[in-house]
Amino acid sequence: MDPVVVVRGVAKVFDDPKRGVVEALKDVSFACRPGRIFGLLGPNGAGKTTMLRILATTLSPTRGSVVIDGVDVASDPQRARRRMGFLSGVAGLYERSTARELVGFFGELHGMSPSAIRERIDVLASLLSMGSFLDMPCGKLSDGQRQKVRLARVLVHDPPVLILDEATATLDVLVADEVMRFIESERARGKCIIFSTHVMGEVERLCDDILVVHRGAVLFGGTREALAGDGRVADAFLALLRSAAAADAASGEGAR
Repeated sequence: MDPVVVVRGVAKVFDDPKRGVVEALKDVSFACRPGRIFGLLGPNGAGKTTMLRILATTLSPTRGSVVIDGVDVASDPQRARRRMGFLSGVAGLYERSTARELVGFFGELHGMSPSAIRERIDVLASLLSMGSFLDMPCGKLSDGQRQKVRLARVLVHDPPVLILDEATATLDVLVADEVMRFIESERARGKCIIFSTHVMGEVERLCDDILVVHRGAVLFGGTREALAGDGRVADAFLALLRSAAAADAASGEGAR
C-alpha cells in the first residue's frame, strides 16, 4: 500500500539563548503505511517530541516537508489536522466536563453533526469500556479512565492517521494492556499509527516498523525484524545507542 504519512528531509533549528543554534532534527525522512504501527524511538532529547509536534502541525520545520493522507502540512495545516488524531503525553482535560461532553465538544470542533457525535461516542465507549464513567466529571476520574477519555477525544472523528505519544504512561498493567489491545484493533481496521514510547515491551508487541533517532539524526529505519532479527528489540536498540555514543565521543560531539 502507498504511504499515508510521508516525511522528507525534515530539519528543525532553534536559536537557544544559552546554547546558540541547536539543530533538533537533521534531515529526517520516513514513510508510514496503513494497517501498520510505526514506532518512533530514541533517548530523551533525541528529537522525538519535535518530530511529533511537526507532524501534528503545532511546530513548523525549518526545512523539509510532511504530507498526511495526501495533505501537505505546511500549506494546509487545518485540513491535515482533520486527517489525524494526536495524543500528546501532556494533554489535559476539562475537569468539570463529563467524558461525554468533552469528547462531544471535540467532535463539534471537527465539524461532526450531533447525531454522528452520539453514534461515535457510543462506539468509542464500547471499544474503550467507558460506559461506567462516561457521564462523570473528568476531575473525578482515575488515571486510566482519563487516558481513555484522551484517546476517545482524538479518535472521535475517526481519522486515518493516529499519532500516539506515550499512550500508556502512568497506567497500571491492566489498563495499559487494554489500551494496547485497542491500538491493535485500530491497526486491524487499517489505521496508520505512529507510536512513541520508552517501553521496549510495547515496541516488541505493537510495532511493525521502527525509526530510531539520536541527537536529531536517524540511526535506523526499517521493519522490527530488520532491526532485531530473532533477538530482542531492546538489545538492538541499546546497541545502536551505544555505537552512536561511542562515535560521538570519538568525534567530540558528546561533550557539546
